[in-house]
Amino acid sequence: KTELFIRSFARIYTPAVVFLATLLVLLPALFVSPYHFEEWLYRGLVFLVISCPCALVISIPLGYFGGIGAASRNGILVKGSNFLDLLRSVETVVFDKTGTLTKGVFAVQSVEPAGSDREFLISLLHSVEKSSGHPIAKAILAYTGGYDRKELAVTGQREVSGRGIRADLDGREVAVGNRRLMEEAGVDLGELPEETGETEVCVSIGGVYAGRLLISDEIKEEAAEAIRQLRKLGVERVMMLSGDNRMEANRVGSVLKLDRVWPELLPGEKAARMEELLGDASGVTAYVGDGINDAPVLALSDVGISMGSMGSDVAIETADVVIQADNLTKVATSIRIGRRTRNIVWQNIVLAMGIKILVLGLGALGMATLWEAVFADVGVALLAILNAIRIQKMDFSR
Repeated sequence: KTELFIRSFARIYTPAVVFLATLLVLLPALFVSPYHFEEWLYRGLVFLVISCPCALVISIPLGYFGGIGAASRNGILVKGSNFLDLLRSVETVVFDKTGTLTKGVFAVQSVEPAGSDREFLISLLHSVEKSSGHPIAKAILAYTGGYDRKELAVTGQREVSGRGIRADLDGREVAVGNRRLMEEAGVDLGELPEETGETEVCVSIGGVYAGRLLISDEIKEEAAEAIRQLRKLGVERVMMLSGDNRMEANRVGSVLKLDRVWPELLPGEKAARMEELLGDASGVTAYVGDGINDAPVLALSDVGISMGSMGSDVAIETADVVIQADNLTKVATSIRIGRRTRNIVWQNIVLAMGIKILVLGLGALGMATLWEAVFADVGVALLAILNAIRIQKMDFSR
């Protein structure tokens, strides 16, 4: 927007100064005696050279190129100057949970069979989950891989987004997933204990509850520091959207002292929640996620930020900013870079306009030569370039 404003300004400014330079040459003939055309033509040329908007126009894109380069040096890919500009105004940051605030490395804590023996349940889980790439599926396979098991004739595996997997075993439907999936499959969970803070995976065979697993995830070491840095930068609201159960999501929200947590959300519900936040928030809202299910929310948000090393290809493609290292503190770093880039851009604008106005006045009064005019044009442009390059040497860690 800054560049578009300067371009619009230059379209008016350039013909205006040409007109003023012409008046500076011709008008004195009516008021000055003796009138020397060569003297006033020289003043008019000095005025034209000084007023050339090169430094003003070139300083804006160079400032943002410098900011994008600085972000790249810090392991942050920004996909355009407009997104770098938006980062400076972020007032709300919304995080995904699994793989973003947490490590996304799940581990099975316990297996609780019901109505079937433990060995059969482990064999069934392995056969159902082996074709899935979901982090929970990987945790289950890592656990079942340590047991002797039978290969069951499971067919027709189909993932139900945000719920789990359905498959077929000897003409009976198998469901492996959360309680929502069990409800959709018409499974009576009976006296199953309330959900704990761990992720729960239930299993049913032919509509009959067969047992469950409890799986836990670990909060990233730098998550608390990342949120502290965002607070220090003046970010007003830090929130979380999660597909996990309420107790697990609230546990993470409590540990990290988030302003609000929305648990048990399907991908479509995450997108709807983001639309509500965008309607309520006054400033820029950023979303930080890494999974395929996060792609719609990344696209909806004002600034979508993907964790590059852990993120899915779809999330990286959709995001406006990609953090190449799996480090949450880079979110705050990207905001700092956006703000300092904006400061440098306005420094260049003030520098270019201030020197030009000063030397324009001197030129009109005959107190500036072409040497001063060249400095006010080319010299100021060089200063703006050097100022834009300066951002790449800055420390954005604090």
